[in-house]
Amino acid sequence: MRLVYSSQFKKDFKKIQSQGKDIHLLETVLEILLKNQPLEPKYRDHKLAGKWQNHRDCHVEPDWLLIYRLTNEALYLERTGSHSELFK
Repeated sequence: MRLVYSSQFKKDFKKIQSQGKDIHLLETVLEILLKNQPLEPKYRDHKLAGKWQNHRDCHVEPDWLLIYRLTNEALYLERTGSHSELFK
């Protein structure tokens, strides 16, 4: 399975790095998703609706989200950041 980053995700990723977030936490989530395994309940993974229909989000930390879409071929990373940054 391949990993596909949106241009907005790349910007978001630079921002979370500058905020001092522990990138290893995100890497752990990505490893699980790339293996097509279910995330543990602590990640609060769920489907999204509206603008983000066909996408999911999970909590890397309590106020650090990952919005993604998973297909048989790829894991698409769309956004990452806090609730307030992603759902304005």
